[in-house]
Amino acid sequence: TIKVNDITVTAGYFHEIQNQPTSATNFTGEEIRRAPGSAGDVSRIVMVLPSIAKVNDMLNSLAVRGGSPSENSFYIDNIEIPNINHYPIQGTSGGPISLLNVDFIDNVNFSAGGFSAAYGDKLSSVMEISFREGNREEYDLQLDMNFAGFGVVAEGPIIKNKSSFMFSARRSFLDLLVDAIGTGVAPRYSDYQGKIVYDLSPSNKLSFLGIYGKDFIEFKKDQSIEDGMSFYGPFKGHEFAFGVDWQYLWNKNGYANTSLSIFGTKYDANMFETKSDIKLMTNNSLEEIIQLRNVIHYRFDKSINFEFGLDLKYFYNDYYTVMAPYVNAIGDSTETLIIDQILKAPKYGLYTNFIWMPFNPLTTTLGLRYDYSAINGHHNLSPRFSIAYKLSERTTLKGATGIYYQNLPLGLVAQRKEFEELKDPVAYHYIVGFDYLLTDETKLTIETYYKKYNNFPMDPSQPQLFLTDELSFQRTVGIFEELNSNGRAKSYGTELTIQKKLAQNIYGLISGSYFRTKYKGLDGVWRNRLSDNQYLFSVEGGYKPNNKWEFSIRWILAGGSPYSPIDPVESSNNQSTVFDQNRINEARYPAYHSLNIRIDRRYYFKSSSMILYFSIWNAYNRENVSMYYWNEIDEKQDTMNQWGLLPVIGMEYEF
Repeated sequence: TIKVNDITVTAGYFHEIQNQPTSATNFTGEEIRRAPGSAGDVSRIVMVLPSIAKVNDMLNSLAVRGGSPSENSFYIDNIEIPNINHYPIQGTSGGPISLLNVDFIDNVNFSAGGFSAAYGDKLSSVMEISFREGNREEYDLQLDMNFAGFGVVAEGPIIKNKSSFMFSARRSFLDLLVDAIGTGVAPRYSDYQGKIVYDLSPSNKLSFLGIYGKDFIEFKKDQSIEDGMSFYGPFKGHEFAFGVDWQYLWNKNGYANTSLSIFGTKYDANMFETKSDIKLMTNNSLEEIIQLRNVIHYRFDKSINFEFGLDLKYFYNDYYTVMAPYVNAIGDSTETLIIDQILKAPKYGLYTNFIWMPFNPLTTTLGLRYDYSAINGHHNLSPRFSIAYKLSERTTLKGATGIYYQNLPLGLVAQRKEFEELKDPVAYHYIVGFDYLLTDETKLTIETYYKKYNNFPMDPSQPQLFLTDELSFQRTVGIFEELNSNGRAKSYGTELTIQKKLAQNIYGLISGSYFRTKYKGLDGVWRNRLSDNQYLFSVEGGYKPNNKWEFSIRWILAGGSPYSPIDPVESSNNQSTVFDQNRINEARYPAYHSLNIRIDRRYYFKSSSMILYFSIWNAYNRENVSMYYWNEIDEKQDTMNQWGLLPVIGMEYEF
């Protein structure tokens, strides 16, 4: 709020996302930082939304409106980053630990469906992340420390009032704690990221972005035996993203945003069978993408806006993977798989959006996107449409529909030459709903949606399984001799959200949904997808009585996700987890629920400040089941649980 004499100008509490009237939510960096149970992880904060299935809180993988973790895209300052996590799960956008430093984040726009033609190659969601600029007036230094690790953030001017920098470095010390107590398996990771902003002129600005992460974890044989694990061995990984973004303001009616970047992930893993010491898998692969992205926006008048843009990508993926023969999920033996090839090819995308307001309460957006991939020679045309009608200053009706294509993961395509001929999966979105502003800082949103999927890859030798889910959630290893594009799926549901922004001392978000998501196997039977919780309910919020104290909670309830019961006889005979073929995804885990609590205490000194925080994850120690598996060491079915009670103590000191 800006007050000048008797005139008060108040900005709205809810940030409207351009060309995105449906399924969009905005979070500030502060909302992400202080959210209990998120650990500053931008992916975990959105898990409170009714569109995100609750499958496993040990991963931050997003399953959005019946989709899988391979169906999401992330953009940072107009630069696409396929995976924003340490220990990324190959072929998906998920992982266990965020690579991004939350102190860099200014705000996040998350779209759960019906997003505009500006975004391609994903079926379910888009997350736009804006990094803030460094302090242009003075130098700041911040030290962070908690049970997971420590870090430092430095920022300040390069040329005062003209350019600034931010830099952070973090290192986990979970491995030091594990070494000290002599038990457990702990990840060791570090990351470095920076942003430099330079004003070329009042209408031209350059931003330089750099992110680098390094991962290591080793499952030792004696610990694997003790835990009943069937494998052991080391994993190393590297993630990097470097780019430059040029923002050019032509005049008050138009601007252009152009970015050039490179993103890459290096995988280095060697796994051995616990019982026999036989080498199960070697993965020494590099995935790299060079990208050029351009967005142009021009406003002809108050009623007509036009957008045009392009995405140019060049893939350079070097795969060397060896997988030993194993017994798959339905008990069939596989052959040795050796992938030793380089996949390199360009990909092109063009899009346009025409935004028309024929009269004041009505806004329509007509979009069209064209994509071409040289790897499979496919041409995809994706029309999209959205509409918003303001019934009053507080009530808006809205709707969206569109077609969305996504290329198959290249790690899968690289297995066999003929897999390049597989079709691209496609999703059709249909969404209607309304927003109602209960108060200036509180908004009610109700939406209902329907999604139809075609062209998913399926394995004729495992006709009951939906491979996209099995691979994304790490339930099986993917070795395939034959695949077709006959997979079909659908999801539908209704969602309710009440979001209250921090206006005085209380903020929060209450959400609930009922939904179903299913797939059709090659045997013609419709089955539940792994993300089919059926219902979700969550409460997150906080109380900030003054500028020193803050108390917050998050409670999530979700229906049990589907799983396939284990066949104990076949599993014992094959010394591997084998599903009951007659009951694929028919059973359900117990319902999930968990409470997270956080307390922040702020201290202000003459030239510095400090935040001490105490958080408890899963405060009442609910034993939420992660999965049932066949314990090959003890030859019995065993249970792996999700996070138990976990206290977190941390400190942030800024000076």
